[in-house]
Amino acid sequence: MKTLTTCAMTALLVAAACEQTASPPETAAEAAAPAREATALPGSPTRNAYFGDLHIHTKNSFDAYIFGTRSTPDDAYRFAKGETIRLDAGYDVELVGPPLDFLAVTDHGEYLGIIPAMADPEHPLSQTETAQAGFGNDPIAARNAFLRVGTSFVVGQPIEEIYDQELMDSTWASVVEAAERHNDPGVFTTFSAYEFTAMRPMVVDGVVGSAANLHRNVVFRDTAPDRLFTTLDSTNPEDLWVWMDEQRAEGRDVLSIPHNSNASNGEMFAQQTYFGEPLTAEYAETRMRNEPVVEITQIKGTSETHPDLSPNDEWAGFEQYEYFVGSTTKATVSDGNFVRQALARGLGVQDAEGFNPYKFGVVAASDTHVSAGTFDEETYFGKFPTDGSSPQARQSVPPGDATSWDGTPASEGDVLAASQFSASGLAGVWADANTRDAIFEGMSRKETFGTSGTRIRTRMFAGFDYDEAMLDDPNLIEMAYERGVPIGGELAGDGGTPSFLAWAMRDPISAPLQRLQIVKVWHEDGENRETVQDVACPADAVPDPDTRRCPDNGADVDIATCATTAGKAADELIALWTDPDFDPAQRAAYYVRVLENPTCRWSTWDAARNGTQPNPSLPATVQERAWTSPIWYSPT
Repeated sequence: MKTLTTCAMTALLVAAACEQTASPPETAAEAAAPAREATALPGSPTRNAYFGDLHIHTKNSFDAYIFGTRSTPDDAYRFAKGETIRLDAGYDVELVGPPLDFLAVTDHGEYLGIIPAMADPEHPLSQTETAQAGFGNDPIAARNAFLRVGTSFVVGQPIEEIYDQELMDSTWASVVEAAERHNDPGVFTTFSAYEFTAMRPMVVDGVVGSAANLHRNVVFRDTAPDRLFTTLDSTNPEDLWVWMDEQRAEGRDVLSIPHNSNASNGEMFAQQTYFGEPLTAEYAETRMRNEPVVEITQIKGTSETHPDLSPNDEWAGFEQYEYFVGSTTKATVSDGNFVRQALARGLGVQDAEGFNPYKFGVVAASDTHVSAGTFDEETYFGKFPTDGSSPQARQSVPPGDATSWDGTPASEGDVLAASQFSASGLAGVWADANTRDAIFEGMSRKETFGTSGTRIRTRMFAGFDYDEAMLDDPNLIEMAYERGVPIGGELAGDGGTPSFLAWAMRDPISAPLQRLQIVKVWHEDGENRETVQDVACPADAVPDPDTRRCPDNGADVDIATCATTAGKAADELIALWTDPDFDPAQRAAYYVRVLENPTCRWSTWDAARNGTQPNPSLPATVQERAWTSPIWYSPT
């Protein structure tokens, strides 16, 4: 392994170590001032890193509207382009840092636009029994009415009196029109999209009160159909794929992105089909054609892995969301819930059956329900309007006028679990240009990465003909493409041992980088296997050969003020790494994970501003991070 620490900027893959001392925390406005440097010139043969969000809800979504959201798709695009928008709880929000590169509004397709019409006294739907109960004066009747609406699309049985197909079609047409208005090729890319809200009802303690999450965001490359396919047509995601294939046959390219597998009760990456039948090669081909990438993190937690499944990974517990979606029931922990274990499971299926149903890349997203993603810990405003109205509302400071947490119950049992929400996340795509075609192609070939909200740029290549001399070559990236494969690709064995070129560059308005890691997964003797290895450390340090970890870099956080000591930390990290345990006969998948220095979690920022201790039931700090899509190695 060789690591490089220079300040040269020519190859896009250089590393610079820095040592910093404690300083007062910057305000959001001060932090936003530095402009991020462009990754490369438009049309660069080495491709550019573009950042966006493919999971946004507005008032057109059933759940967003009933929790107070009145903002629109136009508001979502305005926010992403850097404008200030007012949220419905009465406060303004704006993006920290420069505008996003791309965005998709993904309102729930089920009852799209119906709930706002039910609340409009001039609309005929307001006179229905469901609307009268939902927007009447009896809070219990209102709750039951909206639970009935939610349950109807979980079980796939529409409520006929409010199932106005013409209104849903016209609302969808307005969503498409908004995307067209804001699309600006080369500057800001928009996609027409929606959420397919599949859930499997679950019986817990004899009561149906939870559901396994099988949601997908469906993103159209360019043109979109006049009518959507939702769970009110079928609750089976496999039927969605059939419909997507039909759209493609009619000239409308489309992909779907599963999310919150962490709350899927093991079903998102199951070992059987939706109806319990054995997986087949046709299933795998259909799934991977329609779902090339999955969300690895978002506001409802991180789906990379779990401490119970990765006990030797010190960073496996990052932003774990404990509940089933919309439930007070704790979610199960299963190999079928998490990305890392699914990648290994897919390799096992390929060994046994000759096909891989889980050969996917990764992105990240916000899943905001206020038209604006909350990506920054210091300025966090939550998922719903009331989350951002006060620290008390999000359980980050003691309730009422209390000055300590003594005697305060742990923040459990909240169906929305607002205190567990994360300031996350962003999708990264390596693409030839900031256009619909180029970004969609980047997602289709899985040359993607996800971040926890910061704009870390990261990528990896693998090949059998890489050498250390490449690191000093100004044409490094061109050579990496020519001699190997990028993230999302497959490297076929040739009898030799491959090298992995891994790289990351910090977000200049976030914390510096602490370590660059490669995660390896494989399947052996009927079990998922994994290793996590640091491959590049800051300040010319090297990983310990026994622990395969970087030495402590001296980073620290004062949780009373959120001031940080960076210690020896890096602006950029790069490594040319060879797997010391490589077996040329063993299938494996490799991906990069890069970690920033620790900083205050959003809940600790709230507490520091309030002059109180952080909520003891919540993590005090986070290490923002990014993950790349894997590279798959296949034996000869």
